[in-house]
Amino acid sequence: MGEMLSAAGSMQWFRDTLAAGVRFADLDAGAAEWVPGSDGLVFLPYLAGERTPHADPDARGAFIGLSLRHDRPAMVRAVMEGVAYGLRDSLELLTDLGVRADGGRASGGGARSRLWLSIVASVLGLPLELTAVEEGSAFGAALLGGVAGGVFGDVHEAVNTCVRVREVVEPEPSWRETYADGYSRFRALYPALRPHFGTLGG
Repeated sequence: MGEMLSAAGSMQWFRDTLAAGVRFADLDAGAAEWVPGSDGLVFLPYLAGERTPHADPDARGAFIGLSLRHDRPAMVRAVMEGVAYGLRDSLELLTDLGVRADGGRASGGGARSRLWLSIVASVLGLPLELTAVEEGSAFGAALLGGVAGGVFGDVHEAVNTCVRVREVVEPEPSWRETYADGYSRFRALYPALRPHFGTLGG
């Protein structure tokens, strides 16, 4: 299992801290105007430490590569991309274990952004399915309860009976190379900055 501590929470933090009163839809629209890779700007989404793959409560968030040409929409896109790179970290761990992923499923607040879904699909190199029920964690827990209570024979039966895919978001082929390079930069940043996290406090 892979777990991020500040996925959609990174965007919530950004809006609350640096864009108070701005609608998420407007932040999304601005970010869509920027090219993939945010012109070299990278965001580390470790605002509350991290679990996968670093298991480091002292990890901290950062914008790297910030310049005068970057504006708030560029930072929003970098947040989206940084979260996508963090999700790829979990996928890479599964791949290393021999697990082959043919696709993924997205739910929750971040899944309401078509741009963010396209970014995640492109970074992962996988199509993302959107289900009819948006609250994935609670719905999954209810299905597990149904299995435990004998309503369904097993998890597969519960999913086949109750989960409906309403849309599929495909990776954007023209973004593939940019995000492959961006992910390599992202992977290099945590070990480079790790010695400094413990000195930052909080």
